[in-house]
Amino acid sequence: MAGRLELHEELCELLGSRNVYYQPPSSVQMKYPCIRYSSDGVDVDRANNHVYITHNRYEGVIIDYDPDSKYSDNLIKHFQMCSLAPGFTKDGLNHFPFTLYY
Repeated sequence: MAGRLELHEELCELLGSRNVYYQPPSSVQMKYPCIRYSSDGVDVDRANNHVYITHNRYEGVIIDYDPDSKYSDNLIKHFQMCSLAPGFTKDGLNHFPFTLYY
């Protein structure tokens, strides 16, 4: 199972910058476009009364000025276990929420 730091590096590569933030405090000034994500538990699959496999679950959001952001499409194509929620606009920025198992 890959770790969170490996996921972080993949997200940076996908975004093409280091504007990827893991559980940032409210005092952090984010630069856009960016990806903000946080841990959301572990998904456990069981077989024969034992833990078969676990996947860390992350909730995140891509934040971009562009309403037709390419990053959400790239995220879905890159990560096999990823789903997007409906996007929304807030404070002039477009938000594209996602759930990712890694």
